[in-house]
Amino acid sequence: TLDNVECLGELALSGEVRPVKGVLPAALAARKVGRTLIVPRANAEEACLASGLKVIAVDHLLQVVAHLNGHVPIEPFVSSGLMYLNKPYPDLSEVQGQLAAKRALLIAAAGAHNLLLSGPPGTGKTLLASRLPGLLPPLSEQEALEVAAIQSVVSLAPLSHWPHRPFRQPHHSASGPALVGGGSKPQPGEITLAHHGVLFLDELPEFDRKVLEVLREPLESGHIVISRARDRVRFPARFQLVAAMNPCPCGYVGEPSGRCRCTPEQIQRYRNKLSGPLLDRIDLHVTVARESTALNPGIQSSDDTASASVLVADARDRQQRRQGCANAFLDLPGLRQHCKLKKADEGWLESACERLTLSLRAAHRLLKVARTLADLEQVEAIARHHLAEALQYRPASAS
Repeated sequence: TLDNVECLGELALSGEVRPVKGVLPAALAARKVGRTLIVPRANAEEACLASGLKVIAVDHLLQVVAHLNGHVPIEPFVSSGLMYLNKPYPDLSEVQGQLAAKRALLIAAAGAHNLLLSGPPGTGKTLLASRLPGLLPPLSEQEALEVAAIQSVVSLAPLSHWPHRPFRQPHHSASGPALVGGGSKPQPGEITLAHHGVLFLDELPEFDRKVLEVLREPLESGHIVISRARDRVRFPARFQLVAAMNPCPCGYVGEPSGRCRCTPEQIQRYRNKLSGPLLDRIDLHVTVARESTALNPGIQSSDDTASASVLVADARDRQQRRQGCANAFLDLPGLRQHCKLKKADEGWLESACERLTLSLRAAHRLLKVARTLADLEQVEAIARHHLAEALQYRPASAS
């Protein structure tokens, strides 16, 4: 009956049914209420991602009329099966040297921690950031559906990158609505398009400060609320932030060549573009120093993506079995339950946080990083050397 049917499509004057955006969210909603969904044939494969849903694929409005009247019934569409894209991610072994930065990248991937890479131009900050998606475990079925549903809202070809984790890299000239979403009819922004993936902000201080400040809420909550006069939309935004910046406007302060001509005032003004509360939400702060210019360096076997991703997968599996989420997303009760310390270590950490003037939020994030370091070592208890390493990634100036 018509009560059990939903039709979705855009009609041409000729009656031809054209493909549309937003089919997968509609398919998931139709499945939830037990309806049949009629869609343009070009959208049928996408609709079939909602397994168990009855999908009718059509090319023309007359087919819909004949089917609903029972004159020419249309058999449900049968998916031919999506071909998973096996396009490899860039490999970590292509980054020369930078062992400390690679270690931080491994920790970031293992616990879904936010990461800031700081160093002069040409040291490999962008190369390192682009290797992070290859270290992350594959999307679960539910995560893949969420990512595809978001892409369905903004694209006519949401399955072109199925089922890869998103990696979004907006330019520093991006506006607030472009980054967080908005418009007269609210649409997802870059942080929503990076849901369950990576948002990479290169040249971080070059972004408008007001734009960056809007990131603070979704970094904590995992969603963004867009309010307009007639609409109030809640978009998911559980992304992993990776950012890169130069140490000064020209990028060469501290270089032995002495080519930096930036004044202390210019350097301070440049760094002040990033607020303390925003930096407080970044778990790992890493300096990427200039490496040797040897063109054919030796590559250690542990430097490749395949080896590192095994360690990440094992650590993430431990976290899922223990608490049901990555360490970076632990709430306060979960933090207290899964990041317990010995009394002596707790006192040592409190003393260290006081000396570095760290906020309580920074201390909690430090604990989460230490929990990840313990998971990488496949041990249950957080030890003092885990806390000490986590402190190395948390400068006093970030709080």
